[in-house]
Amino acid sequence: MLEGSVRKAGNRVRITAQLLEATTGSHLWAENFGGALNNVFALQDNVASSVAGVMKTDIASGGILCSIQRPTNDLTAYDLYLQARAHAQSWQREDLKRALDLLWQALEHDARYALAPAQAAFLHQNLDVNCWSDDQQRNRQDSLDLVRRALQVSGDNPIVLSNAAFVLGYFEPDINPAITMDRALDLNPSYATGWVRSGRLRSWAGQTDVAIDHFGRSLRLNPLRRAPATFGIAVCRFFARLDEAAATLLLLLQEHPNWAPCLRFLASCYAHLGRLEDAQSIVAKLRQTTPVLVPSAEHWRVRKDREFYLDGLRMAVAAQEAAGH
Repeated sequence: MLEGSVRKAGNRVRITAQLLEATTGSHLWAENFGGALNNVFALQDNVASSVAGVMKTDIASGGILCSIQRPTNDLTAYDLYLQARAHAQSWQREDLKRALDLLWQALEHDARYALAPAQAAFLHQNLDVNCWSDDQQRNRQDSLDLVRRALQVSGDNPIVLSNAAFVLGYFEPDINPAITMDRALDLNPSYATGWVRSGRLRSWAGQTDVAIDHFGRSLRLNPLRRAPATFGIAVCRFFARLDEAAATLLLLLQEHPNWAPCLRFLASCYAHLGRLEDAQSIVAKLRQTTPVLVPSAEHWRVRKDREFYLDGLRMAVAAQEAAGH
């Protein structure tokens, strides 16, 4: 286990890192690193290389290589990107828009910073799936344009490749090129978010077993950020085990109560299970979250899966309207 701390004083940064043996807690190695803030990437390289050396790890392995790549030399662009990612974690409409504004500012500082347009493209997809965009066609085109911009300057960056595959698989009619875009996971098999992206693509294509396996890999790699992978597993189970899916989706809503995709699937679950009062309650919450209750869901490529999902959602909406709400 690697742990440590980062402290800043004026223009100086001090990093303390130590390795512990995870099962016993015994101390293996410790080191202090210091440097100027305007040379923070060199300091980061030094930390990563030192840890890799102690662990006797090949510096060319995917995880270490990813950690020492320099996506930009502009510290302001890097800082704006990190702020944008923090805002995006809230999964709230206004925070997503604030994150997009920060990413455009990052691109003004470094027009070749591939992570910024890749993240922006993903956030435009988020706006679409929640129906939070005022102009869906423009939003779709913006997302695709940003993906292509990122790919033009990214090289083999697994984060960019993963976001690109996800966005293209969501918006483009043919999902197969996105599914076969496994380069991101070849480059960094420890990239937990990449496994979530791959799982979502597989689930949209009807490859449920593969999707669940990929979501499971993500959970093993990053158990601290469970919601995206857990949602993916719940949706896969929706088409086979409605009770299990409903229970998981309900728990997820306690963490993210305004997550429109989760509300839609839970409402559909309840309707198919005959729990119409519960379905009406979820639809009422959905109305407060998004103006579109029943989306087209065209990214679900298997027609029977898409119609099963939408039929349940229509039943839930109809029940709420019939109840006079």
